[in-house]
Amino acid sequence: MKNVKTQLPSFYRMVPSEVYQYQGIVNVLVHFQWRWIGIVTADDDKGEQFLQTLLPMFSQHSICTAFIEKLPLLSHIFELSQPLEAIVAKASSLANSNIKVYVINADPETMAGLKWLMYYAELQGIAETPLGKVWIMTAHWDFSSQTVQRDLDVHLFHGALSLAVHTNEVRVFPNLLRIVQPNSPKGDGFLKFFWEQAFNCLFSDSDDSNKITVACTGEEKLESLPGTLFEMHMTGQSYSIYNAVHAIAHALQKMYTFRLKLSTMVDRGSLDPPDQQPWQLHAFLRSISFNNSAGDMVSFDGNGELASGFDVINWVTFPNQSFSRVKVGRMDPQPLPAGEFRIEEETITWHSIFNQVPPLALCNDICHPGYSRKKKEGVPFCCYDCSSCPEGKISNQKDMDECFKCPDDRYPNKNRTQCLPKVLNVLTFTEPLGITLVFLALSSSLFTALVLGIFIKNKNTPIVKANNRDLTYSLLISLLLCFLSSLLFIGQPQAVTCYLRQTTFGVIFSVAISCVLAKTITVVLAFMATKPGSRMRKWVGKRLANSILLGCSLIQASICAMWLCTAPPFPHLDTHTLAEEIILECNEGSVAMFYCILGYLGFLAFVSFIVAFLARTLPDSFNEAKFITFSMLVFCSVWLSFVPSYMNTKGKSMVAVEIFSILASSAGLLGCIFFPKCYIITVRPELNSKDQLIRKN
Repeated sequence: MKNVKTQLPSFYRMVPSEVYQYQGIVNVLVHFQWRWIGIVTADDDKGEQFLQTLLPMFSQHSICTAFIEKLPLLSHIFELSQPLEAIVAKASSLANSNIKVYVINADPETMAGLKWLMYYAELQGIAETPLGKVWIMTAHWDFSSQTVQRDLDVHLFHGALSLAVHTNEVRVFPNLLRIVQPNSPKGDGFLKFFWEQAFNCLFSDSDDSNKITVACTGEEKLESLPGTLFEMHMTGQSYSIYNAVHAIAHALQKMYTFRLKLSTMVDRGSLDPPDQQPWQLHAFLRSISFNNSAGDMVSFDGNGELASGFDVINWVTFPNQSFSRVKVGRMDPQPLPAGEFRIEEETITWHSIFNQVPPLALCNDICHPGYSRKKKEGVPFCCYDCSSCPEGKISNQKDMDECFKCPDDRYPNKNRTQCLPKVLNVLTFTEPLGITLVFLALSSSLFTALVLGIFIKNKNTPIVKANNRDLTYSLLISLLLCFLSSLLFIGQPQAVTCYLRQTTFGVIFSVAISCVLAKTITVVLAFMATKPGSRMRKWVGKRLANSILLGCSLIQASICAMWLCTAPPFPHLDTHTLAEEIILECNEGSVAMFYCILGYLGFLAFVSFIVAFLARTLPDSFNEAKFITFSMLVFCSVWLSFVPSYMNTKGKSMVAVEIFSILASSAGLLGCIFFPKCYIITVRPELNSKDQLIRKN
C-alpha cells in the first residue's frame, strides 16, 4: 500500500486496511482463547503475503500454527500427477480432529479450491459426517462468489465466522434489483453472462455451445435464486462501490461549488479566470466527509483508506441450501467506550457437532486452577504439560504459566486454587488451654498464699523459726509472684507485656533461687559454727543471707536492664513459621539475652543443688538440705526439659511450654520444701517442738 501511495498519491481504497482486518481475526482468536489453529491459503504470491502478515501477529499473541495448507489454484488442481490421491490426502489433513479452527484467506481462488477439495472429499467418503470445524474467513468471501459450484453442500460452513467490510442496509437496493432486466438497452454483456450462469439457461443470441436447452426469457427474478448464488442484500463489495460513487459525487459537488466562488471573484476582476484540471479533484477527495443514506460516515484516513471498520459475521445455513448472515461483532478504527473490538458471543450459532460451545482449540487440555503449564521439549509452545503447584503456591486461573505465592496473611487451600485467610495463633484467656493454665496459676498462687498464712500464723514455732524465717517468707512471696507472672504470657501481646514477660520471670525466679541458695548456705554455716573454736560464727546471721539474696538478684536484674536497653522484646506478627496461622507473639529482640537469663537461673540452681547435696547429711535439727536438694533436682529437670521443648514448638504451644515450666518448677520448689513442714504444722503439731528436734539429734 505504501508503494502504491508513493507512485499514485491520488489512489484511494474504499475498504479498510487489510492489516486491520488481520488484527480483527487475531482478536476473534484471542477472545475465544483459541491457540491451536490451522491456516488455509492459496499456493501463490498472495497466499505467501497472507502468511507473512498473519504469522508474526499469531506469535505476538501466543497463537500456534498447527497446520498450514497451501491449496493449488483451481486451474491447476487437475494437473497433479495423481490428482485424486493428492486431493484425498489434503482433505484428510483438513479433517484432522485435533484442529477445530481454521483461518482461511478467503479470496475467490482459495475458496474455489477449498470447495472443490471438500466436494471430492465427499465423493471419497472422507467427509461423510460433518467435519465440525470453525472456519474463520477474511472479508473477500461470500457464498455467491462462485456460481458454478451450485451443488456444494453449504452446511459445511455452518457456524463459520468471517470479517466483512462494515455495511448498513440501503433500503432502495432490493427494489432496484427487482427491476433489473438483462435484455434492457442499457444492459451489458456481463449481466447476460451472469444471468445464464445463475439461472442455468441460454439466451437465443448466446455463443455458448454447451448442452443447456433451457432458454432464458429475461423475466426470471433474482429474488428466486438461492442465497448461495445471489443475495438480495447489499454485500460488503457492493457497499464499497456504493460509497465510492457517492464519494466522487460529493467531491465533484465541492469542486463545482469552489469553481462557482472563483468565477464570482473573476467577474469582480480580483482573479484571473480559473483553469480547472482533473487532478485537482484529489484535494477535494482527501478531505471528503459525509453521511451516506444508510447513516454511516464516509471519510478517508491519512493513507487514503476508508476510515471504517469490519463486521464479524456468523454464517447460519439451512437444509434448503439457504443461509443467513448474522452480525455478531464489530471492529472499529476508533476506540469506542466498550473498546475497539466487541463480539456478542451469545448470538453466535455454532456447528451442531460441537458438544461444547464455544469449542476448544488447544494443542492439549487446559491446565485447571491448582496447576501450571510446563513446557514440552521439541514441540510448539502451545503444547505443554500440566504440573501441580508446589507447596506454598497456588494458581487461581486456567493455563497459568507459573504458580504464585499467597500474601503473607493468607495460605493455599488443599487444592492450591485459592488463598485462605490465616487465623491468629495466640494463647488467649478464653480458649480451653488458656483457661486451664490460668486455673493452675491462680490455684497454685492461692495454695502458696495459704502456706504463707500458715507460716505467719505459726511464726514462733521451732519448725518455722529454723533456717531463717525471713528467707522463708521471701521464698514464699517470690513463689507466689512466680505463679502470677505466668499470667503475663497469656493474651494478646502488647508492648508493656512484652517488656515484662521474660524480665519479670527472670528477676522473680532469681529471687526465689537466691532464697534457696541463701537458706542452703545458712544451713552449712550454722552447722560449721556449732563446732568448738569455729570462726564461722561471725558469718552466721541475717546479714549474710540478705547479701546473698540481694547480690544474686541484682546480677539478674542487671542482665534484664541491659536487655531492655539494647534489644528489648516487642509485639510481632510471624506470618512464615506456620503455614495456616499468623503467630501473634513477643519477639525476644535478643535471643542471646534471653538465654543469658535462663543460663544465670540454671547457674544459681546448679550451685544450690550442689551445696544442698553436700549438706544433706547434716543433723536434722538444722537441716532442710534434703528437701532443697530434691526441689533443685525437680527444678533443674523441668528447665533442662524446657529448652529443647521450647525450641521445637511454635506459636501458642511454645508459650504454653514456658508457662508450664514456670508453674511446674515453682510447684516443685513449693511442694518439696514446704509440704513436709506444712504436714507437721497442721497434721502432726506434736512434732513441732524444740524437744522433738533435739531428740532427733
